Formats: sequence, C-alpha cells, structure tokens
Amino acid sequence: MEAIELRTEAKAIRFLKSNVIILILIALVAVFAVLSPNFFTVSNLVNILRQCSVYAILSFGMTFVIISLGIDLSSGSVLALVSCVTAMALAAGANIWVALIVGVLTGAVCGAFNGVMIAIFKIPFFLATVAMMFIARGLALVITHESTVSGVPKSFAIFGGTTSFPIPPQLIIAIIVFVILFVVLNQTKLGRYTFAIGSNEETCRLSGVNVEKYKILIYMVSGICSGVAGVVMVARMATGSPIVADGFEMDAICAVAIGGTSMLGGSGSLSKSAIGAVVLTVISVGLNIVGVSSSMQRIVKGGLILLVVAIDMMRHRSKYLG
Repeated sequence: MEAIELRTEAKAIRFLKSNVIILILIALVAVFAVLSPNFFTVSNLVNILRQCSVYAILSFGMTFVIISLGIDLSSGSVLALVSCVTAMALAAGANIWVALIVGVLTGAVCGAFNGVMIAIFKIPFFLATVAMMFIARGLALVITHESTVSGVPKSFAIFGGTTSFPIPPQLIIAIIVFVILFVVLNQTKLGRYTFAIGSNEETCRLSGVNVEKYKILIYMVSGICSGVAGVVMVARMATGSPIVADGFEMDAICAVAIGGTSMLGGSGSLSKSAIGAVVLTVISVGLNIVGVSSSMQRIVKGGLILLVVAIDMMRHRSKYLG
C-alpha cells in the first residue's frame, strides 16, 4: 500500500512539473476574471489572441537560439526594420506577396548576419546581437527619415489586420509558423543539432558537426521569425514604424523563459514557449484592465524573468557549476 501511495505521489509531482505553465495560465485567467468583469469577454479574449501572436512568433525563433545556449537581443529592432521595409515596398506599389517576401528576407539577412558574427568571427552573442539591435533600429530610422510609412493597402490586412475572419489572421500565421518550426526542431538535423550545440558545443564539434553552419541557421530562424512578426505588425497597424516593438525582444525572452526553456541551453519546447507568450499577454492585458500602470508592468515582467531564471539555475545547479 505504501509503495502504491509513493508511486501516486510521484505521478502527481511529475504531472505538476510538466503542466505547471498551464496551471499558472488557468490561475491567471481566473484571478483577472474575478477582478474585472470585462476580462472574460469575447472581444477581450480575441484581443489577447491578437497581441500574443506577435510575441509567440518572436518566441519561436528565440526558443531555437536559447536552446543552442545563445540569445538574440536584436529581434525587436529587426521587427521594426522589417515593418519599415515592408511598408515602403507596399507604398511603392509592390504586390502584397512580394512585400511579404521582401520583409521576411530582410529578417533572414539580419539573422544570418548575427550568425556569421557569432559563429565565424567568434563575437560573443550578447555583443553581436546588441550591435544588430542598434544597426537595425538605426537603419529603420534612416530609411524612413524618422517618420512612419503610410500607403499600406487594405488588402494587406489578411496578414494581421482587422478582417471579417472569425479567427484573427495573425493567430493563423502564428499557428503556421509553429507547425513548420515544430517539425524543424523535432524532425530535422537542424533541430537535433540545436539541442546538441546547446548541451555541449565542443562535443558536438568533435562528433563532426559543422557547428558554425548550424549556428548561422539557428540565428537565421530567429531573424525569419522577426521578419514574419514585422509583416504581421505592418498589417495590424497599416503603417511601418521605426520605433515600433521597443523591448519586444525582452518579451520574447520572457515568454520562452516562462515556458520552461532552459537558459543553460540543451532543452526547450516550442509549445511551452507559445503558452508562455499567452501567459505574458494575459498578464499585460489583465494588468491594463485592472488599472496597473505600464511602468509597474515592466517591473512585473522583470521580476518574472528573474524568478524563472533563478528557478532554472537551481534546477540545473550541477550543470551550471560545471
């Protein structure tokens, strides 16, 4: 009987550990629903899905990078650059699909540049992506003369604007990106080597893996996700803006960390990152509804990052101490 009770207790602990993020989400929804009758309405839930889609797309790329024991601090600025380039292409009369491709390719080039600087020139990922953060934001300001870009056609709304679809189009795009990257992460060499590089880069190199090549590809994935998110942002705002997405890279990191991807590399989950993005959005929208200032929300997000990273460090203490 005692053995049965121990097994039951062990199963319960495993269930809590594997589903803690979902339980947190349910608890947050319940708390905000009690605090404000306006929270649990159809319009607000749709608004949450709209907002979390951009965070989710960014977090998918960030998940690849963090699993590989890196970080991308340029994703928000790359998003802003992509939004400006895409809007300028549309204003110049480009077909909406051509503008979409131009935007995504811009993100891919920025990601590849990050990867080359980190993998080939051995610049620490923190410095390389901070440099790209300044470069991308600066380019966005220069090419737009520090103003917003208008002239986005209404037809571009299919990529994230207000449409007659019952499901927000940006949510559909986020789901498509998730499915593609889920297959890449779990069924391809790039995915396997992403985990391997994050677990032990030197062992991976000694096993014959072209670590430099796959690092570049990993950062390209992050850049592509920033590109897609930038396109969605243009569709949502109907303009391109060089100052949009300020701090979004931290939101993406926060979503990935909340989802349980280890900041020490080697483990992570796209599905948990998606839930982390929803949790982050629920917190932001819920705090807005109950009247908490944006300044206090920044404090909450910062505290969340510290908390989840501290928990991750304690859980992997033996690996962290080397």
